[in-house]
Amino acid sequence: MALSAKLQLRQSQSLVMTPQLMQSIRLLQFTHAELEHFIDDEIERNPLLERAEVPDDAAGEQFPGIEAPGEAAAQQSDDWFEGEAGWSSEAISEKLDASLENLFPDDPGAVERVGPELAMQWKSAGAGSGAGGASDGFEMEDMAAAAVTLRDHIAEQISFAFVDPQARLVAAELADWLDEAGYFRGESEEIAERLGVGASFMLEVLATCQDFDPPGLFARDLAECLRIQLRRRDRLDPAMARLVENLELLAKRDFQTLKRICGVDEEDLLAMLAEIRALDPRPGGAFAGGTADAIVPDVEVRQAADGSWAVELNPETLPRVLVDQVYFAEVTGRTKDAGERGFLAECLQNANWLTRSLDQRAKTILKVASEIIRQQDAFLIHGVRHLRPLNLRTVADAIGMHESTVSRVTANKYMLTPRGVFELRYFFTASIASAEGGDAHSSESVRDRIRQMIEEEEPSDVLSDDAIVDILKKSGVEIARRTVAKYREGMHIASSVQRRREKRAIANCA
Repeated sequence: MALSAKLQLRQSQSLVMTPQLMQSIRLLQFTHAELEHFIDDEIERNPLLERAEVPDDAAGEQFPGIEAPGEAAAQQSDDWFEGEAGWSSEAISEKLDASLENLFPDDPGAVERVGPELAMQWKSAGAGSGAGGASDGFEMEDMAAAAVTLRDHIAEQISFAFVDPQARLVAAELADWLDEAGYFRGESEEIAERLGVGASFMLEVLATCQDFDPPGLFARDLAECLRIQLRRRDRLDPAMARLVENLELLAKRDFQTLKRICGVDEEDLLAMLAEIRALDPRPGGAFAGGTADAIVPDVEVRQAADGSWAVELNPETLPRVLVDQVYFAEVTGRTKDAGERGFLAECLQNANWLTRSLDQRAKTILKVASEIIRQQDAFLIHGVRHLRPLNLRTVADAIGMHESTVSRVTANKYMLTPRGVFELRYFFTASIASAEGGDAHSSESVRDRIRQMIEEEEPSDVLSDDAIVDILKKSGVEIARRTVAKYREGMHIASSVQRRREKRAIANCA
């Protein structure tokens, strides 16, 4: 048979990922802040796009609430001494965190809108020239000073603590090696060699820096941080020094060994632990380098008049853009250049695509959230104990979408319910089989049961993991011991041996 080349005509179908289709998929998983940034960039590039200022109550007109059943879960508070054997100093430091309030709250008032140009001029003018500085549209909060950073705070103290220029240079270099908690993370010998100073001189400068406020700055580990603070309070006696040297035993709640090492009785040991607890393991935490963004829910769930639950999109997270058709027609009619007309046509196409994509994104989020509320009816009404097992495929099949689409929609999206704000991913939990052959149990509800059992246990009857397994099986939950241990460790709950030591020590003191 002779071989020869020939042409064949064939029809086939294939899915082509166009740039616009890929961008539409990306829009689904954007957070509110990312979406706002993306829209700002598009408005800057596209002259036909502009933002639409819509009243808050207009959101329900375009996206009316969908009726669904619903309510949500209780929060967990970690105990200060929750720890495990072998903790690092960083892990213990997190548990010793005193959670200081922000010294510089940032709650600026908004300048009253009096027109774009006048508002910008007023912002630039600062206090303004009005009598008393109390003109309309002026807020004193706008003139508040910027928050003091840790670096600024240290630099000010360095200028007063050191007269020698060389010592100031070394201290400034040491300050560059501070982390957000205020710990010194550099190698003093390496820094001394690089700066050409002696190791003893370097340590002298470091010791002076450790006297800065707040106490505990420039410590090289947690133990040194606590020693600095105790020394400042004149409480670093031999017993307290030995306690600080054995923080690993403190994390393991080995109070018997600590009493023997420190040479104190139970009452003195508990008093020492109270003093340790009053210290700040993160002295630099009050000087945060940035501000935390508040969570803005994408979906709001409220109870309707008929007792059902209404699911609505949050108007604050619903960006609206308009396509300026009038400007397009006006400019197109004036220009005769083919390149300019092509550019305008492309801008119009991209603008229309963006508005359609935003509309589709909002409808998809609302559709997924409504199905979640329908699936988790018992949880929303009765709480976390009635949370049902749920996965992405179940929701995807119910609303006729692909599982990957549901995954993108639920990423970094939040829902406001009468019980609090929850991430959409919170409602998707693993399934744990029932011991009696009934409905499966949610892993989150099982965690809540374990937490409550441990909170209610008596010092004389501390529950082991095996005992928890037996209790859960009697209530119809088929679970393995290793799963109970994994859940307990995930909630930062100590083992039964460690809990027994702590509860007995507290009971004896009382």
